[in-house]
Amino acid sequence: MDERQDEACGVLVGEGFASLLGEKLRARRLEAGVGLRVLARDLGVSASLISQIEHGKSSPSVATLYAIATRLDISLDELFQTGDAAPSPGPDEEGANGRPSRWQAPSEGPVLRADNRLRLTLATGVHWERLTATDDPHLDFVLCTYPVGGESAPADELMVHGGAEYGLVLQGRCGATVGDDTWELTSGDSITFDARTPHRIANIGNEPMISIWVVVGRDNDPRLST
Repeated sequence: MDERQDEACGVLVGEGFASLLGEKLRARRLEAGVGLRVLARDLGVSASLISQIEHGKSSPSVATLYAIATRLDISLDELFQTGDAAPSPGPDEEGANGRPSRWQAPSEGPVLRADNRLRLTLATGVHWERLTATDDPHLDFVLCTYPVGGESAPADELMVHGGAEYGLVLQGRCGATVGDDTWELTSGDSITFDARTPHRIANIGNEPMISIWVVVGRDNDPRLST
């Protein structure tokens, strides 16, 4: 897969993936009848950033992806990919919100093998692997890898969304800011917090930080209920 240096975040991202993600976000925005400038205004970001994401010129941060997905009522399931194509479900299978899910991972009943996880790469090189074979509209269950310097949001722009977060650090050093407090977590440490409180997750070590995150009730975002 071709790679390029992303000017916005200073990391290598795959052109094919960035384009695929942008196309899906743009298609959903148009389907929802939301203008580009309206979406940018609602999320408090520039229209230029939304345009760059939709055209595959920039990868969204974790915070921006959560905000876009919530505003457009799109399941994170629809944004994951594996290789060049993802397997399709049967004609009667649906994902969250009653829309067909194109991102069904091959599984053995309740068992999802590591090689079959659906994957997603975001700004600053943050890498997600979905730990469920099918979409669960009520929670996100993800294995997260933060490279050195990787972060969910800039230090001065903490993220906020609906639901509750549960995290378990498997490797490395995790800096977790929740409200006015910041903690350092290392292997075996866990954290739980209300995601409506401004927060940020970052790798503060000199090796990749690997963790498992569960977000319950993300769609209940108080900012977007009007």
